[in-house]
Amino acid sequence: MDPSTSAQDVLRCDLCKIGVVAMHCDTCLVNLCKVCVGEHMISDESKNHEIVPFKLRKSTPIYPGCTFHVKERCEMYCNQCDIPVCATCLTSDHHLGHKLLKILRVLEKKKEDINKDQTEMNDTIYPTYQDIVSDVQNRMSQLEKEYEDLSSAISKHGEDWHREIDKLVKKLNAEVDEMKNTQMQTLQKHLDEIIKNISEIKNEINSIDAAVNSNDISKVFNVKSDIKRHRNLPEKILISLPKFTPGRIQGNEFSKFFGALSSSSLTSKKLGYSLKTTENSPEAGSSPPMKQLLDEPETVTTIETEYTNIRNVACLSNEEIWTIGQYNNTMKLYNISQGSLLKSITTKSGDTPADIAVTKTGYLVYTDWRCRTVNIVKNEKIEEVIRLTKCNRHVVCIATSGDFLVIMDSDDINPSKIVRYSGSTERQTIQFDDKGQPLYPSGPSTRHITESRNLDICVSDCEAGTVVVVNRAGRLRFRYKGHTPAPKNKPFSPLGITTDSQSHILTADKCNDCVHIIDQDGQFLCYINFGLRNPWGLCTDTNDYLYVSLYDEGQVKKIRYLQ
Repeated sequence: MDPSTSAQDVLRCDLCKIGVVAMHCDTCLVNLCKVCVGEHMISDESKNHEIVPFKLRKSTPIYPGCTFHVKERCEMYCNQCDIPVCATCLTSDHHLGHKLLKILRVLEKKKEDINKDQTEMNDTIYPTYQDIVSDVQNRMSQLEKEYEDLSSAISKHGEDWHREIDKLVKKLNAEVDEMKNTQMQTLQKHLDEIIKNISEIKNEINSIDAAVNSNDISKVFNVKSDIKRHRNLPEKILISLPKFTPGRIQGNEFSKFFGALSSSSLTSKKLGYSLKTTENSPEAGSSPPMKQLLDEPETVTTIETEYTNIRNVACLSNEEIWTIGQYNNTMKLYNISQGSLLKSITTKSGDTPADIAVTKTGYLVYTDWRCRTVNIVKNEKIEEVIRLTKCNRHVVCIATSGDFLVIMDSDDINPSKIVRYSGSTERQTIQFDDKGQPLYPSGPSTRHITESRNLDICVSDCEAGTVVVVNRAGRLRFRYKGHTPAPKNKPFSPLGITTDSQSHILTADKCNDCVHIIDQDGQFLCYINFGLRNPWGLCTDTNDYLYVSLYDEGQVKKIRYLQ
């Protein structure tokens, strides 16, 4: 076999390119076969070559060069001068009487200090800044809604007046818009500054990672953590909304009696945020009560829908669920206990929706595969939120932060990806793992997405037979490829996916007529495999009841599986 073309060939010597690597020079970072060790030793006699077995490579520390004596290496550290010193430095009078330490002892203390900083930035500061971003975005969304309500109140009051007051109505609405724009612009600028800080923190974390993982002492000493600046969290912008006070119509004094807006305000609160605490700390929020899996799950009720083939379900509340069917352009809301149809919404384009979800405020969201849009239904009016390009199918879920998480299947050979949107603004793209490999295959596939309580993003891929779970930052946590033996001994074919208060991940397996339950780390727990013929969509309510849509039956089953 030709070593140059074999994909499974062993590691070869960097010098002769033929011999099998057995040794390593920690000084020059060169892999060597036994034959080439001598040749490498005499290739540069000015260096002290540290030759070690290949398995022990990078075990020899690289001492920093002396600032004052060329080619000298510093193995000691002067505590008073706060610098590394070489043997020649020690013979001079400059460090006479100074406290000298072995540099490796100082190195360990230095690593310990910067590791503490790294841990604080990873576990506390960086997540806190992420939460601050979510907080600002949520308050901006709420602000938008409250200003919409404010404008509606003014308009409704204006409907009771005659044409003579139309100009006054427009004037007041213009004042509302101006106040809103001023506050939104201030919050956006505040948000941009926070995101910039997050980027700087992430860069520092990466720099510390590189230094800590290196055996180059100089790199460690060159690390300058800006931890004190990052501990000073940004001010919290507080919003004060104007109030509209309606007046009664009396004569022609429209301006006086129609009503007026109070002034709005923008203030900063220095200690508006606090650093994120860990789950084990006393300050951490209370966790949901522990619930055990039932030995035998039970069906609570079965809802007969009007679909011939039902696909996805989404909980509006513990009493109502939205549903969609195959080749059907109508989304239907059902009462769970009575099984009655409450409402029907037809898609704006007249095409079958690709997926549905429900926002925290109770609005229905659906994706239109043909128009390539994500739409929201407010008061039975459909509004386009996001217009997508270069994708032929997309599914959506609503994150804890209120963001949209959209899976986009590419039209070309590029891998599929997850895109996080805040409103219509793209905030994050998740496409590759830490090694640059695609997380999700290219081309169309039947995929579903959800976010767990610990903010992991979970994607089921039916064609690939895999559930891919990444953390909030988009780093791969694990891949789940099913469990054996399967109820019907068929390949794992995951469709709908959801999570519960215990951070369990549940996914429907259409080929094995069951639901897999795994824990938050990807460990298989159990199957729900009674009376589920071709399960497709899944969702859970706030009481941890599971809803499963059965594609062929046109039914939704409500199942109790936790104690």
